[in-house]
Order: sequence, then structure tokens, then C-alpha cells
Amino acid sequence: MSGEQQARHPHGQGSYLELLARGAAVEAYDRPVLLARADGADAATLAELEHAKQLALRVRAELEGRRRREAELSALFETAHDLAGLRDLDAVLRAIVQRARSLLGTEVAYLSLNDPVAGDTYMRVTDGSVSARFQQLRLGMGEGLGGLVAQTARPYVTDDYFHDDRFQHTRTIDAGVHDEGLVAILGVPLTLGSQVIGVLFAADRRARVFERGQVALLGSFAAHAAVAIDTANLLAETRTALTELERANGIIRDRSGVIERASEVHDRLTELVLRGGGVRDVADAVSEVLGGTVEFTESRQPRASADGRAVRHGDAWVAAVSAGGEVFGALVLRGNSRLDPVDRRTLERAAMVTSLLLLAHRSAGEAEQRVRGELLDDLIDTPDRDPRLLKDRAVRLHADFDVRHVVLAARLDRPDGATPPGEGAPAAQDTTRAAPGHPAPVPSGKEAGTGRGTAGRSRAAAGRGQAPAGATAGRPGPAPGAARAHADRQRLWSAASHLAATRHGLASTRDGGTVLLLPLGPDETAADVARRTALDLGRTLREPVTVGASAPVEAPAAEPAAIGPAYAEARRCLDALALLGRAGEGAAADDLGFLGLLLADTRDIDGFVERTIGPVVAYDRRRGTDLVRTLDAYFAAGMSPARTKDVLHVHVNTVAQRLERIARLLGGDWQSPDRSLEIQLALRLHLMSPALTR
Repeated sequence: MSGEQQARHPHGQGSYLELLARGAAVEAYDRPVLLARADGADAATLAELEHAKQLALRVRAELEGRRRREAELSALFETAHDLAGLRDLDAVLRAIVQRARSLLGTEVAYLSLNDPVAGDTYMRVTDGSVSARFQQLRLGMGEGLGGLVAQTARPYVTDDYFHDDRFQHTRTIDAGVHDEGLVAILGVPLTLGSQVIGVLFAADRRARVFERGQVALLGSFAAHAAVAIDTANLLAETRTALTELERANGIIRDRSGVIERASEVHDRLTELVLRGGGVRDVADAVSEVLGGTVEFTESRQPRASADGRAVRHGDAWVAAVSAGGEVFGALVLRGNSRLDPVDRRTLERAAMVTSLLLLAHRSAGEAEQRVRGELLDDLIDTPDRDPRLLKDRAVRLHADFDVRHVVLAARLDRPDGATPPGEGAPAAQDTTRAAPGHPAPVPSGKEAGTGRGTAGRSRAAAGRGQAPAGATAGRPGPAPGAARAHADRQRLWSAASHLAATRHGLASTRDGGTVLLLPLGPDETAADVARRTALDLGRTLREPVTVGASAPVEAPAAEPAAIGPAYAEARRCLDALALLGRAGEGAAADDLGFLGLLLADTRDIDGFVERTIGPVVAYDRRRGTDLVRTLDAYFAAGMSPARTKDVLHVHVNTVAQRLERIARLLGGDWQSPDRSLEIQLALRLHLMSPALTR
């Protein structure tokens, strides 16, 4: 362009330098050409200006690229500076994601990490995200864009995610991406060596194309993020190692004190055993040494180890008290949740000493149980023995045979029916567990064959599920069901023996169950004792126990022959309870209505009538009414008031009033099928009583 032309067109090539100097927008570079064309410049001038514009735009783009790379390098340097002073991994990762979003100019940036345990990748940091579902996404390996990046360790980019078939779309991932509104997504892997530990993403809510430089920049940020994670993991491992070293040093410092405490408790426990101390003494000694509260519990602890090792259970430590496979309970330490191995060994040693004490204290109880069982067996099987000798044996056992007693038959009834009544099975070895706190099961006098011949011992053993005398030890053991039934009978007998001893009574095992002879209090009935015994045994064994009772035996010392029939009556009552579906209850014949009348040896008809319709009979006797006849007519008329009034020749309202009075006397359920059957039977017996008493 000549000087004359430049003078005529002041918006020439020099103006582009001014635009570059002040960083004008791209649109401003069209102005010199437009002005020259408006001034009528020739074609050569316009071509030169257009060429100058293109050169200026290229220079501008180069300058923009340099400025962008300068900002990227500055951000990378700042990230590296953050890594050098790493204090908080989450803060560093958030800074990386925020800078990546800012430099790439995207609306959203986020970072996910791989979960080696679950085998997927999960969101760790997001910036610009507004969807809670998106922020909680977990991507399986190979699923979606991120899962593919994590699986292949290669960057992937899409300008329209939902229409890109390269990725494995899933409903969960697509729903999260749709909630966030993302369209264009770029993902690059976070790698440590050859291992992919996560993915760094940049995304827009509109379609866009990511340039190679942007992919490289995001890859640089991903490399910094991987270094940050690796550094944080190394720091965590170092801190853990230092903590463990400090803990080990503390253990070494405390070792001498722990050993001294262990020696002290060993000496104290040895002294307790030698002077015959009790379980409470052991618990007190260990409490003082271990600095907590130690208690002995007879209940089986769910976390207690059968081999006696101390185990943690919540805030407490538990050591099982056992011997020979039999668990007596556990020592429970509270108030000191941190026990070192030596202190645990101290608690375990205390549990062992406790088991020895319990075994020693139980030996006397075993002998007493055996003697009590033998006496009750003799009362049932050989009632013709000298009553004075029987009474003397009872006195030595603190039993009073001059007062009323009741015979009880008890059986352990499992809900699954695993213990059929009367089932017997041989047992090669007794490994059953006694009821908590009770002596272990030992054979009674009848089982041991004391004073009996070999045949008697074999029959007694077979009736109780034990191996007969002379059985070969090498024979195969019992089947699991038979062994379980045998164990149940032994547990029941052990608990019943303890209960009988506390109530000054007797107990023995017979016919697949247990028989008890207990004294009756002044105001007690046989049914009361049966119900209380079923409740006590059920609580002890934590399983339903059914108890049938006989009628009261006035004085066993005067009538020892009455014990055998009373036991038979108790057995019948026990079987009746099972047939009636009342397993786990206790009852006497009086509780079973007319069925009890059939089961009882005494056939107390008057008592049955009194219990069933006695209030109505007494009311007629006092008031001179005719309620008994009304009842009889009502049942004879098919329980129809209309037909009843015809039989009685009274008004139907009179019948209704009488029935209402009967309901108040007998209870509102007197017309139920079971009650009405018993009432009709009682009516027949009452009306026939003159003939029955002749």
C-alpha cells in the first residue's frame, strides 16, 4: 500500500497492531476492512488488508494459546506446591478438580476412585454438580464412560454421551448423568505405575468438542491427583507405623508391671483354692487386680469361647467357666475394656480356678442327689419296706414324711418334638451338661443298681436311656436323636434334683422323664405346685417343661404304698396335658375337668360336680329356686329357650332370666362347647348321685 493510500485509509495494517496490543475481541479485526471498503478502497488495498487481518488473527491465536498454557502451567505449579505441603488429601483433590474445571472452562468437574473390595469406582470429589444422585453414583468396571476409562487405563471423550454407542449404558448411570444434565464428557485415568486408581472428569451440559491440549491438561491434573493420593497413603502408612511403634514401646514399658500383677493374682488364686474359697472370692480377687468388676454368671454367654479363652463382648470381657466339655457359666469383666494378653490370661486362669471350685463343691451335691433318687425309687418300686427305715432315710435328707406331699411327673417338651415321651436309647458316654449352677447328672440309686440284681439294673438303665450293665464299651454310640433325648432327660433330672433339694423333697428319673415328691404347704394345692414347678424348671432349662400332678398324699411315712399309684396318676395327667396341646404347663387332675375325673385314682365325683355346677346347686339350695332343673331342660331342648319354656311350662322371659342368672354364677363362657359338655356331665352325675351313693 502506497503512502498516499495509507493517508487516504487511516485504518490500514497499523490498526491491527493496535488491536493486538490491547487484546481486542475477534470481531474487532473485521473493522479495518469494513471501513476501507466504505471509503471506496480498490481491490488490491482490500486484499492487503484482508491478508493483514488473517496474520493478526493468527498472531492473536498464538498469543491466546501462550497465555492459556501459561495459566495451565501456573495451575500445575500451584498444585505441585500444594502437594509439597500436603496436609489434607480431600482439600488437595478439591483444588485439583476446581482448577481443572476452571482451566478447561467446563460446567462440571469430578473425580472418582476405584474400590478394590467392591470391584467398582465411586465419586470422591465433585465441583459444579447439583444432583445428589449423580454425586452418589458407583460405576462398575466397564460401565459408562468412567468405568471404561478405569478398566482400559485410556482417556475417553464424547461430545454427546447419550448418543455414543461406545459406552455400556446402564439405567443407574444414565439416570444420574441425566439428572445432572451432562452431554459432553472427558475422562482421563489416574494411574500409579500400571495400576489405575481412579478417573478425573470434565463435563459440560451442552455438546462441545474437547481439544487435544485440553485432554493433555486434564491428564496432567490426573497425574498430580494420583501423586497426591499416593503421598497421602504413604503418610498414613508412616503415621500408622509410628503409632504402632509407640504402642509397642508402651507395651514394653508396662510389661514388668503386668507380669507382677499376674504373679500376684496367681498367688492369691492358689491361696483361695487351698483354703476352700468360693466363686465370689475368686471374682473379688480378680476384680482388684484387673481394675474392673468381675461377676460370675450361670447363663451361657453368646460370645464365650468353649476352650476358656477370654473374648471381647461389647464393653466387657468374657471367659467361659468349663471343664471336660461342660460349661458352668462365665466370668464377665466390666469396667476395663482394654486388656493386654497377660491380663486376658489372668482372667482365663481365674475362670479355670472357678471351674475347679465348682467341681469340688458339686461332688457333695452329686452324692446327695443319688441318695434322694434311690429313696424315691424305693418308695415307688418297693413300698412294702419298713416305714420307719424310710422315714429315717428321709430325715437324713431333711425331708418331712409326716406332712402332705404331691407326686409330680415332669417331661421336657421341645417345640420340634425331638424328645418323644418315654423314648429310651443307649448312651455310651454321658457328656450332657447340667443345668446352670446345679450338680452334673449322676445315676440315681435305681440306675446304679444299688441293692438290686443285674436284671434290675438293666431294666432301670433301659428305662432311663442309659447303657445296661455289662454293655460293651466298644459298641457304636447312640444316634444323634437318641443322644439328644438322653441329654434332655439328664438335664431335666439335674434341674429337678436341685429343685427338690431346695424344697426338701425327692427327685428321680423314670420312664423317659423325671418324678418328684414335694411337700405341700398349708394353703397349697397339687395344681399350684405343678404350675410353679413347670415354671421353675422351664426357666432353669430355657425350654418348656410339662408337669402332671397327683392328688395329695397325706403322709408318705404312714402310707408309703400310696406313692406308686400317685406316680401313675401323675403320669396319666402328664400324658393328658400333651394330648390336650398344653405342653409346657403344670396341672393336676382337678384342672382337667371330666377328663381329670377319669384320670384320678380317687374318682372324686362330688368334687367334680362341685367344681362344675356347685354355684348353681348352692343357689337353688339357698333361694329355693329351680336353676338346676332349668339347666337340665335347656340342654335337653337343644339349648333352645323357646322349647325350654314348653318343657318347664313357663314364659320364655322367665327362661331368659334364669339363664342370665346361671351365666352370672358359672361365667360368661358356660355355653361354650367344652364348658357345656362338662356341665351336662356334672348335671347327670348330680341327678344320679342318690343312686351312686346307695
